[in-house]
Amino acid sequence: MPGISGRAAVPKDESIGMKPVEAHVVAALSELENALGHGFARPELLVRALTHRSSASVQVPSEQEFDDGSGEAAAEAGDNERLEFLGDAVLGLVVAEALFGAHPEWQEGELTRVRAQLVSRQHMAEVALAIGLGSYLRLSRGEERGGLRRRSTVLSNTMEAVIAALFLDGGLEPVRAFACRTVMGEAADQLARELRSGDALGNYKSALQEHLQAVRAGTPVYKIRSESGPDHRKRFLVEVRFKSDEGGPGKPLARGMGSTKKHAEQDAARRALERLTAAAVKTPGAVSETKEEEQAAQ
Repeated sequence: MPGISGRAAVPKDESIGMKPVEAHVVAALSELENALGHGFARPELLVRALTHRSSASVQVPSEQEFDDGSGEAAAEAGDNERLEFLGDAVLGLVVAEALFGAHPEWQEGELTRVRAQLVSRQHMAEVALAIGLGSYLRLSRGEERGGLRRRSTVLSNTMEAVIAALFLDGGLEPVRAFACRTVMGEAADQLARELRSGDALGNYKSALQEHLQAVRAGTPVYKIRSESGPDHRKRFLVEVRFKSDEGGPGKPLARGMGSTKKHAEQDAARRALERLTAAAVKTPGAVSETKEEEQAAQ
């Protein structure tokens, strides 16, 4: 298709109806643009992508809405939900294209499984956290107090909206570059290794449960051992044990860390699988903490 990656081929959505963005807003977004690897010719697209429906509905600027101290902030009507729809489709296309070119040996099922992991809500929330996207969200004052900036669903949706803004402003090329560097990167390489080895493609909790069931060792149970860090950079330490059929307390298998409880559980399951595989035993026993886990528990 001619011009598919060029700026001229990008449609302008006149229904968005956004106003020009004030200079102080553009300046406040410069760090995010650096993380995205793209300077916006139409910064109002990026502002719209960062606008949660709570902020758009009440039209009340919060202190986080790129206020320069003058009390003025961008107040374009509308939220980012339309952009989420477009961003999801664009991301799926770009990731599918990259996987198709990088792995000619994969069949449709393999391509589909890996793409699903890379565009999943969990992974997109991780990408959003990695670039600090939550701090740029435009929220109402009420939602600001409710901790919406750290909610994985909001982060993943906003990340999709930002990808749509990249596409509308610069075409597919900036989306390709961002996806290759941040969405795929090491995650795509890890998923490819897991696919070759027959692992569960990132779902270590399911893989651990299947392993324990196969050797009749019981069921994995996860428990939060500690939380640390400020609210916007929480770290969770989770321990996984196996609960025997006899109903005993179970022996510890491993501990894992992550920015959310789910991520910490997945990390704990991954470590447990690695140890069980390395030990090559049918009945897992107690395991000692690694130096990293000991430090995290302190």
